[in-house]
Amino acid sequence: MFFHWSYLILIPGIILVFWSQQRVQGTYRKYSQINSSMGMTGAEVAETILQRMGVQNVRVESVAGELTDHYDPTAKAVRLSEVVYSSKSLAAAAVAAHECGHVLQDVQGYKPMNVRAALVPVANLGSNLGPILIIAGIVLGAMGGIFIQIGMALMVAAILFHIVTLPVEFDASSRALKLINQFGILQGDENKAARKVLNAAAFTYVATALYAILQLIQYFLMSRE
Repeated sequence: MFFHWSYLILIPGIILVFWSQQRVQGTYRKYSQINSSMGMTGAEVAETILQRMGVQNVRVESVAGELTDHYDPTAKAVRLSEVVYSSKSLAAAAVAAHECGHVLQDVQGYKPMNVRAALVPVANLGSNLGPILIIAGIVLGAMGGIFIQIGMALMVAAILFHIVTLPVEFDASSRALKLINQFGILQGDENKAARKVLNAAAFTYVATALYAILQLIQYFLMSRE
């Protein structure tokens, strides 16, 4: 019961997730050591983009941690990790612009972003409770069918969240690259560096979605025996 052959299905997903995380960390570290020619900090990049785009009700704040950058649509705040906030590097500019891409999605009512926000509660429940219910259902045998069904449904909801996340993140990166080029925040080949940083980050979301799908398949196969 503690090991089932179906767990082998997860191996490619685990490898992919690990590789994508190493890739994004490596790419980020590489370009975090190269300052942009304009010498703007991540905070200045974000503030410049928001100002140029006429967005006045969004704050730019510093938050603890590394790669903890995010946009909080509820608080109307772009939160940049301490390093990104104060760094003048190419990586910081790319990350700050990406979060501003999310701001523009919010301002313009980008539908996939709204769908993702609506899926957050059930996705968290599905990721945490789904597997527990499935295992409980398997342990209970014939009496546990309902637990397995509910667990599967919750995990499907979590997968939908990961799938909807993909266009949201790719669109934010696309917006970011256009913005930093349009406003001259980065110059020449610096834009290529920003693209590499954002592409590496985006691939982690692809890897996470694939792993979630493999995990659902694994639990399904385990529940059939």
